[in-house]
Amino acid sequence: MRVGILTLSDRCAEGKREDASGATIEAWCADRGYVVVERRILADDREAIARTLITWADRSELGLVLTTGGTGLTARDVTPEATKVAIQKEAPGIAEAIRSFGIRKTPLACLSRGVAGARGETLIINLPGGTSGVRDGLEVLGPILEHAVALLKDSLSPHEIGS
Repeated sequence: MRVGILTLSDRCAEGKREDASGATIEAWCADRGYVVVERRILADDREAIARTLITWADRSELGLVLTTGGTGLTARDVTPEATKVAIQKEAPGIAEAIRSFGIRKTPLACLSRGVAGARGETLIINLPGGTSGVRDGLEVLGPILEHAVALLKDSLSPHEIGS
């Protein structure tokens, strides 16, 4: 699977903080044999985020884009809004599952506003900014990603869809 990783953080973009969450996602992808084709850090800028997601989905032949950061309640947290501009079809169950899993570990997980959905044949999923939230989200995604991406690429036969 071809993957894009987009880290959204003013501090990471300014070089004031290491992108540990993006590195966590990249290592997880490598463990599964996924190829990280795009990896970028952007400041919390709604238009730049939406533009990048659209460009990656439309031109990079990515099956999956994982974002990290910008899903909270502060004024600068705009990742969900930018993602909603980019996606054409929401997949709310994915975001709900990530939050539900996280809430079992910390009630603060309910403050995450991450969304998930598809643009063309690319699945786009918002993960939290912290490494523990990223790890929790990836644990939820592991069993479903390949099936979800295959559905988007219309590469499953009818009998495989129900399984």
